[in-house]
Amino acid sequence: MRIVLDTNILVSALLSPSGPPASILDLITVGELTLLLDDRILAEYREVLRRRRFSFNRDEVDELVAYLDRVAEHVIPLPLGIEIPDPDDLPFLEVAVASQADTLITGNKKDYGSPPKGLRISSPAEFLQGFKKK
Repeated sequence: MRIVLDTNILVSALLSPSGPPASILDLITVGELTLLLDDRILAEYREVLRRRRFSFNRDEVDELVAYLDRVAEHVIPLPLGIEIPDPDDLPFLEVAVASQADTLITGNKKDYGSPPKGLRISSPAEFLQGFKKK
C-alpha cells in the first residue's frame, strides 16, 4: 500500500510512541507500507522535527529523515493549480495525486478540503482500521 504522510503524523509518532501514528511509522519500517514523498516534503519533515519546541534529539531526527529518504519512493509531481484550506499542505496533495497514492494520512483532514477523485484522506486511526481489514 502506497501512502503519503503529513508531517503532523511524524511529529505525533515521535511524541507518542504507542499511538496510531507510531504504528504507521512501524509499518513503513517493516516494509508493509511504501512512503511517497518529494524533496519539499522531505525538507519539511527535517525542518519541523528540528523545531526547538519539540525537543527531539537532532541526531535522531536526522537519522529518521535520512532513513525515510532511503526507503521512500520519490515522486516528481506536477502542480495541481488548485487552492486548499492550508496551502502549505499542497505538496502532500500533489505527491499523492501524481503517485496515485492509496491514502494521504493526516491529523488535519480539513486542511485538504475535498480530495480529488480516487484519493482517500484518512486520520491515522481511520487508516489503521481499514488496513487491518485487508
